[in-house]
Amino acid sequence: MEHELRMGLSVWAIAAIVCNSAVGILILILFVILYKACKVPSRQKQPVLSLESDRSTVEQKYLLSAA
Repeated sequence: MEHELRMGLSVWAIAAIVCNSAVGILILILFVILYKACKVPSRQKQPVLSLESDRSTVEQKYLLSAA
């Protein structure tokens, strides 16, 4: 125990510092990925139609096919 105090930090303390640094870097990378993902808008294949115009289109197709 006396020998450890003379050396400064123990091996376990250095290992804990290294592990905490690695976790901190991984969290930083995660935040960068989340920031970039939230910045990019989601792509839609078709434009969003209102519900009312969608119903009228379906009714028109039905009327044309029923006639």
